[in-house]
Amino acid sequence: MTDSPLLRHLLVVILLALAPLTASADIVSSINKVRAHGCPGRRGGQVFLRETRQLDAVAQQLARGMSLDRAQKAAGYRAASTATVEMSGVPESDFERVLAQRFCAAATEPEFREVGVYQRGSNVWIALAQPFTPPPIRDAAEISRRVLELTNEARAHARRCGWTSYAAAPPLKLNSALDRAALEHSRDMADHNYFDHTGSDGSSPADRITRAGYKWRMVGENLASGMTAPEDAVAGWIKSPHHCENLMTPGFKEMGLAFAVNPSGTDIYWTQTFGTPR
Repeated sequence: MTDSPLLRHLLVVILLALAPLTASADIVSSINKVRAHGCPGRRGGQVFLRETRQLDAVAQQLARGMSLDRAQKAAGYRAASTATVEMSGVPESDFERVLAQRFCAAATEPEFREVGVYQRGSNVWIALAQPFTPPPIRDAAEISRRVLELTNEARAHARRCGWTSYAAAPPLKLNSALDRAALEHSRDMADHNYFDHTGSDGSSPADRITRAGYKWRMVGENLASGMTAPEDAVAGWIKSPHHCENLMTPGFKEMGLAFAVNPSGTDIYWTQTFGTPR
């Protein structure tokens, strides 16, 4: 049977539409092979990347000469961390080898979960990213309890914070006034895009804890930015000598915790408050 002109036209359109998708799939497959096998100085076994339309759009904007930051905003993509790769004149059969040799660190970054690809002729633009996925605000109470649990687990064991040794310390309990002081500061940092113990109104941690209604003998504050999971925030505090000292101070009896995401949705601010009531 002879094909009708319409049928031939539809067939051509379908084949043209599938061609770039196949090329994109080959590139993503090459990246995932490098992630699986590793490359010089980087171990394999990393989680495979998933191609997304938004990151494909980021890669396309990069091909037009747009900066990575502007490309992400244009595509509406929120990333916690990103990397880009540009290859020119590399045959598809050599993608895996070139990625492993020249772009090993980006291809095997363990935090990355998603990828976008844009190809124009022999030029390829790749965007790799860890998506920014902050915890839902509705889970704030559960997250506070999780941070308390992790903090008390840390306090249960003797450790060194920088040059100072600390014995195991008694567990803390949550306090609603300390929660309010923590939330005030997290929201202030998120709204005004800064990261500091001094508030936008010039307030200190003691000022904020006092106006939250907490009557205290001793107070302290830990801050973190960028982490999207409570486990990462607490791990960061333990590794930092001054934050670790707050966390291990035996005189503290109570704790507050809050987080807030900035309006652009690209960063998260954590505040952990400590207190000893009068």
